[in-house]
Amino acid sequence: MTAVSPPPLALGELPDAVRARVVGLAADVLPDVVRLPPPLRRVAGFAPQRRARLGGTAIAEALEADDELRERVGTQVAARASFDLATGGDQAAGDPVEVAALAWLVRPEGWEQLVASLTSEILERRQAASRDSGEADRLRERLAQAEQATRELRQRSRAQIEELKVENASLRRKLGESRAAERAAREVAEGHEVRMEEARTRAASRSAVQDKELRRLRDRVAELEAEVAAGRRAVRSERDEVTVRARLLLETVIDAASGLRRELALPAVEGAPGDRLEADLGRTAQQRAAAGGATGAAGSGTAAQLERVLALPRARLVVDGYNVSKTAWPSAPLEAQRNRLLAGLAPVVARLGVETTVVFDAAAASARTSAAAPRGVKVVFSPEGVIADDVIRDLVAAEPTGRVVVVVSSDREVAADVSRCGARAFAAGALVGLLS
Repeated sequence: MTAVSPPPLALGELPDAVRARVVGLAADVLPDVVRLPPPLRRVAGFAPQRRARLGGTAIAEALEADDELRERVGTQVAARASFDLATGGDQAAGDPVEVAALAWLVRPEGWEQLVASLTSEILERRQAASRDSGEADRLRERLAQAEQATRELRQRSRAQIEELKVENASLRRKLGESRAAERAAREVAEGHEVRMEEARTRAASRSAVQDKELRRLRDRVAELEAEVAAGRRAVRSERDEVTVRARLLLETVIDAASGLRRELALPAVEGAPGDRLEADLGRTAQQRAAAGGATGAAGSGTAAQLERVLALPRARLVVDGYNVSKTAWPSAPLEAQRNRLLAGLAPVVARLGVETTVVFDAAAASARTSAAAPRGVKVVFSPEGVIADDVIRDLVAAEPTGRVVVVVSSDREVAADVSRCGARAFAAGALVGLLS
């Protein structure tokens, strides 16, 4: 029973930010896309900054409904953004919204898993930002409540101080009255010493009571002022604590964002585009499709020219194993030819530092042969039913355009095919000259 694959991820299922970025990318390259539907031809004539704003709905509907149009738009977007279908694009270290939008349009291998992963990451970011925003709102609300409590405490303290001031004024007035009465009593007592003494005694006693009450009130004022100061310190301490919590939360968010940037950063490029293809060559013949090829006689270039090309940065060398070994040692057994070729390649690879793969033809062999590869050299045998020439063609096709790829084979058809793919073909004799 054939498994039914799930439908591709629709544009409407993407997050709003990714969907908007898809429309924006399509709007940027719309004038360069051929065979536009009639609704988009008029949109393509808009100014660049108006296309996504005025024609966004039409662009989204067209991309959703017409997969061929989406593919043409993706081709233009990939060309403009230098989007590498093998590695996920040079934008992978940037905004996940940008990477998800590019992946949906270009649809490289594994794009659905990439878009789903990035969509989950975007949603998690939004949820984290929402939680952090809610926590910040709660802290701001507590800060506002603390400030309101401070204002209320200040108002109550001012009211109490005003009451104490009024009471102090009343006591001062009473004290003034008492002193005035005392002076009057003294004046009356001038002629009456006994009465004056009695009056002085009463006045002194009253003055002592008044002074005691005044001291009590002053102590009370001091206590209230101390309470007000303590309240101010408590409010200031609570406000400082809220501020520290808010700053701690802010630093936590910043550290989380920095950690996320570091987590999204891609490591240095390792391996090569042909690694997976080379790994697949070890599978059984039932898992591979049979392929064929033809050979002729071709080849050019000298050993010195080959060495200059291999010295270029990030060069890639693919060797037709038996083609070279039979050129160099035609009378030796195949196993001896393999060993001598690999042993001769070891110093060349060590000196030039070139990434090297040697492909031996095992199309007619049912049992897999093994060979000890020197450091820096990969050895692969073609699967049963697949000739080495087709493996070499696949390895060259897997490399990105612009990389220096060198194929050593005297097979005319192989040389012509790899040259059309951008590789440089050298005859077997050129490599034999480097091995000697």
